[in-house]
Amino acid sequence: MTELVTEPTAAQVATELKTVRDFIRYGVSRFTEAGVSYGHGTTTAFDEAVFMVLEGLRLPIDQLDPYYDARLTTPERQKLAELLHARVSTRKPAPYLLNKAYIQGIPFYVDERVIVPRSYIGELLFSDLFSGEGEGDDLTLVEDPTAVARVLDLCTGSGCLAILASTVFPEAEVDAVDLSAQALEVAKRNVADHGVGERVHLHQGDLFAPLKTRKYDVIITNPPYVDADAMAALPAEFRTEPQLALAGGPDGLDIVRRIIKEAPKHLTPEGGLLCEFGTGREILEAEYPDLDFLWLETAESFGEVFWLTRDQLKNA
Repeated sequence: MTELVTEPTAAQVATELKTVRDFIRYGVSRFTEAGVSYGHGTTTAFDEAVFMVLEGLRLPIDQLDPYYDARLTTPERQKLAELLHARVSTRKPAPYLLNKAYIQGIPFYVDERVIVPRSYIGELLFSDLFSGEGEGDDLTLVEDPTAVARVLDLCTGSGCLAILASTVFPEAEVDAVDLSAQALEVAKRNVADHGVGERVHLHQGDLFAPLKTRKYDVIITNPPYVDADAMAALPAEFRTEPQLALAGGPDGLDIVRRIIKEAPKHLTPEGGLLCEFGTGREILEAEYPDLDFLWLETAESFGEVFWLTRDQLKNA
């Protein structure tokens, strides 16, 4: 007879493993064996294990080498063992288990009331597109960030993009809107944690509805854009996130269409819309042949974020 091999308990793991290296190696093995899915800040079993171990120990997540062979205390080993086991048994994304996600190296509090922030817009905001530092043929969307007076973040979720925008546009008042009252509770915490409450203002409502006639120099949005087929096939990790923040209708673009239609009324004459929407580029280009979409590239994407000015949007 074949002897059944049972997985060690968290308590047994905490007894047997001693160092940071041990726990990372164990995490990689368990995640690979269990077939967990990534995409909430990491893309491999190794990166996931490194993030969980370093963040679980409150160590800098970008400085592994100095701590690789550090021996851990008994409480530290117990905590890491339980975290790694929970990642496999619950299928919750690591940021939920640790209540921490990073955008552009900046930490934000997260829990199951919001999707885990992972927008390409964070990278774009900190690029030369919005720095006013482009030279020669370099593309610049905002010539002078200090001249931006009002910014809007639609579908703000955890509030991370609104908070980043308050850094990129230091003189701007930033409005952040979400339909979910629970998501705004998380955003409220992040606004307070980052000390930007005087400039970042949270609003509950459906897209532009709570803003009345306000106009903005820059509108940023990472709305729900997962299509129906993809929603039905989501891995377990993504099913732990609020479905309201993911589902974008049959082709994923229901909310994007509404934003394109309504945005011109809420942009200043020189204003523009920065929108992340996933992989529906062909659909948008076919549906809006008169719109001259500017497709923006990031380190890991192309054709998933567009920029349109107010004048261009008026042709929609």
